[in-house]
Amino acid sequence: LPQRLASLAAAAQEETWQSRQQLQAQRQEMAQLQEELSRARQDGERWAWALQRAQREALEREATRGAEQARQQELIRDMKERLLELLREKDALWQKTEGIDTPMPSPVPRDPGLCARCHKDFRLLSRRYNCRWAMGERGVALAQCRDGSALTSCSLSRLCQGKVCHTCSVDMGKHGRCCLICYQQRQLQAT
Repeated sequence: LPQRLASLAAAAQEETWQSRQQLQAQRQEMAQLQEELSRARQDGERWAWALQRAQREALEREATRGAEQARQQELIRDMKERLLELLREKDALWQKTEGIDTPMPSPVPRDPGLCARCHKDFRLLSRRYNCRWAMGERGVALAQCRDGSALTSCSLSRLCQGKVCHTCSVDMGKHGRCCLICYQQRQLQAT
């Protein structure tokens, strides 16, 4: 019996020791789990704070984007109004300029190497004269172009743009020489 009691006591002690070992292992495991739980809570708080910050930033960006979009729409509206004003001004200026006559084109320049009347080449022995036709009141003269297409107004010192040879010109005394067409015009107006 004592041996049996001793073996039962030893078995009980062994069970107690194993129970203590299991209890200690469970306590260590529980401590680890509590530590992991606290870390998970901290991570959860950090993620919740990061989520709140991200939501706040998204709301701020949305508000900024809305304000910028409203500003751009206002700018577009102002630009459209200014464009309409400019179009109205352009139309008004266009209507004003429609009544203005276009200036007459200047006569085509002639080859300085040919006589305006007989088209003879000017050489060393055939002299070239500039037609100096001047007539009219107060120093204003009307000179008809070589082709007879248009009348131009010029001062006494200006040329009628005709270069003629000696044969096709008339001596005007102190005024120089004049082409025959201009001389005939002067004679007709003098009479």
